[in-house]
Amino acid sequence: MNKLSIIIISALAIFLFSCDNIKVDKNVKINHGDKSSSMKTVTKSDDFVNPGIMTPELLWKLGRVSEVQVSPDGKNILFAITRYELAENKGDKNIFVMSADGGEPKQLTFCKKSEYNAIWNVDGSKIGFISAKSGDAQIWEMNIDGSDKKQISHIDGGIGSFSYSNTGNKIAYSKSIKIDATTLDMYPDLPKANAKIYDDLMYRHWDHWADENYNHIFVADYKNGKLENAKDLNEGERFDATIGNSTWNNDDTKIAISYKRLFGKDFAVSTNTEVYIYDLVNNTSTNLTEKGFEGYDNGPVWSPDGNLLVWSSMATPGFESDKNRIMLHNFATGETVDYSAGFDQSSSDFVFSSDSKVIYFISGIEATYQIYSVNVDSKEINQITKGDHNYQSVAIADHKLIASKMDMKTPTEIYAVSGLGEETQLSFTNKAILDKVTPAEFEKRWIETTDGKKELVWVIYPPNFDKNKKYPALLYCQGGPQSAVSQFFSYRWNFQIMASNGYIVVAPNRRGLPTFGQEWNDQISGDYGGQNMDDYLSAIDALSKESFVDENKLGAIGASYGGYSIYWLAGHHEGRFKALISHCGIFDLPSMYAATEETFFVQHDLGGAPWDKEVPKSYKEFNPRDFVGKWDTPILVITGGFDFRIPYAQSMQAFNAAQLKGIPSRFLFFPDESHFVVQPQNSVLWQREFKGFLDKYLKEDK
Repeated sequence: MNKLSIIIISALAIFLFSCDNIKVDKNVKINHGDKSSSMKTVTKSDDFVNPGIMTPELLWKLGRVSEVQVSPDGKNILFAITRYELAENKGDKNIFVMSADGGEPKQLTFCKKSEYNAIWNVDGSKIGFISAKSGDAQIWEMNIDGSDKKQISHIDGGIGSFSYSNTGNKIAYSKSIKIDATTLDMYPDLPKANAKIYDDLMYRHWDHWADENYNHIFVADYKNGKLENAKDLNEGERFDATIGNSTWNNDDTKIAISYKRLFGKDFAVSTNTEVYIYDLVNNTSTNLTEKGFEGYDNGPVWSPDGNLLVWSSMATPGFESDKNRIMLHNFATGETVDYSAGFDQSSSDFVFSSDSKVIYFISGIEATYQIYSVNVDSKEINQITKGDHNYQSVAIADHKLIASKMDMKTPTEIYAVSGLGEETQLSFTNKAILDKVTPAEFEKRWIETTDGKKELVWVIYPPNFDKNKKYPALLYCQGGPQSAVSQFFSYRWNFQIMASNGYIVVAPNRRGLPTFGQEWNDQISGDYGGQNMDDYLSAIDALSKESFVDENKLGAIGASYGGYSIYWLAGHHEGRFKALISHCGIFDLPSMYAATEETFFVQHDLGGAPWDKEVPKSYKEFNPRDFVGKWDTPILVITGGFDFRIPYAQSMQAFNAAQLKGIPSRFLFFPDESHFVVQPQNSVLWQREFKGFLDKYLKEDK
């Protein structure tokens, strides 16, 4: 059962706080490029001692832009900014609005904790959002200037997220519903017993244990500021559905929802996610992807005229990183057509033009993410933007697109994009900080691999790089394993911080990473220790020949599959590296198969189970545990107590092996973190340990 969405919502709810006496301060402004403007809603320059380079502490000063939306008339932009207080170890999200032409953003909420899921109502006269002023997370509305905040839902137990229908007469919302029996239900005479009892798989997922609750979608009439006649579309089902995977048709008679309608073992071994059409008039549901769609089908979007539905679809059962196709269903003809046939890229984040004739979307190409369009009539696909950056979302305003974008030097900001791809930056959330930071510059290199192909390698240089000096270098090993080393600005594995620590970072897009065609992406499955490892070494070997790289001070770092890569390289690097760091990596493939939660992942990527009659090649040739005898390099091992994707025992085995062999090693364990370290102070500690370990073995004279 997929409860990741519930956990995310719950985490957001934890941040919520009672905001009595909410007032709109018309004098509060946020910097939009004018250095003289008030900075009350962004970090002021005197809030920190700026060292001139990016540091872990500085990273947590940055505002994080999200939830970018355009008003129905195309004239205004609604978005959120999340800010963190390192001392309090907490963050809060507030809501902003600005003109689609740029200018001064206006802060609409001032809660000391998060308010989120802000969306325009149907005519743009109101903004709905979720707050917990009354104790539970409920729907509120306000005027577009932030005034007249009113609670419009009073749902027992609160909600997770919501959306307005296209006429504004209905609202859909998600809510956690108790269906299964608890231990206390089964043994009411043992109220202090603390146990979990399961009879099927998926008893834990990602970072949480399964419980008696399931996330359902409700639809209610919305009249005179009140919700009435709420109906549970998933009544009695032991499945999870989310608002983020739903969409209304134009007249509110139907709603499309994509979710994995599987339970237990069936959920664990399959990726088969379906698109259902719920007829709200006749109280029926139809599976639109029942035949011929065996993989993930997600993110349906209805056209404004109500005649078309587009969604992303993966063809291969059990493969979570297959090509995301553009599937378009025509309700008039009943046909579903793959609009991305012959387009060797994945596509997502679909948005229809107002006349339903064009679909805009995001797609990755050569380790960047760009905005594309496809013509509904001709099926012609057009790339709109180009450059070294990652576009993350796209929306439509008057005669232009409004999009969010990041790159390795700059966190997410909002941009206007013309039909010809010309960009104009509209938001400047972190300008006060970044203006005082010397960035780590990067360049793109194409390096020949051992099989005669070319791989794209990002090289990130320390601030104020001097080619006449020698620097230690780090080989960055990406996770996924199918996740591009693109132009991301990460708040965990941040290239700006790594390079600012005085290291050249070598980040190859080795075999198994997307945005270079499906053949390149698929090659890694069943070949974990094969060609992609040679690709890593080709990259670091090429850079180590440069006069500014100290080839005697090389390190290798990585998380998840990147962590597996470190354990594999530890037994195969032939003296290249002097320090290794593995975060949440796979150490022993056979035990990983039976310990991870989503069995379909290891089933596909490792080629089957270790107890199969014909044991897959992965276990016989690519298991890092089998090469510990060759380990001789200092290693830092990091993991989290709530990591159920690669359970922390994998990291313990690796650390124990290093200790028993007498290899200098360190174990960093976060009891309350998952596959990622996301809490502010834990993150800063992580960065300090990371730097300290590398400095000890790559900078100190030995």
